Amino acid sequence: WYRNGLKFTCTRCGDCCTGAPGYTWVSEPEIAILSRRLGLDDATFRRRYTRVVGKRGVSLIEKRNNDCVFWAAGRGCTVYEDRPKQCRTWPFWRSNIAEGSDWDEAAEHCPGINRGKRHAAADISAVASDDGLP
Repeated sequence: WYRNGLKFTCTRCGDCCTGAPGYTWVSEPEIAILSRRLGLDDATFRRRYTRVVGKRGVSLIEKRNNDCVFWAAGRGCTVYEDRPKQCRTWPFWRSNIAEGSDWDEAAEHCPGINRGKRHAAADISAVASDDGLP
């Protein structure tokens, strides 16, 4: 359905980082990168910033208001350059591109969807095939 590509440019509004509770999945390599960025060993990073979610994987924790632990009001993502793959691949997640209606639903909550740069269908499919989600 997206053979002509899709438009998206991140506005860095934080809507995908704040609000409703959810999961921000992190892999072992991402934990290592974020640990180094913060000057922590992996074990300390895990204790402070992650939670195990059953057999699904490891997620970043959230603040009491459900914002990502690395979101700062007025500054945005404090680890933007090293953010997890799940964050880097938004909105081209498998779940968002399965049907046009899924894309439209995501657009209701993301001001960057359907605006800005047009991404080629092949690029979107490649990103979605490795979107960082379990």
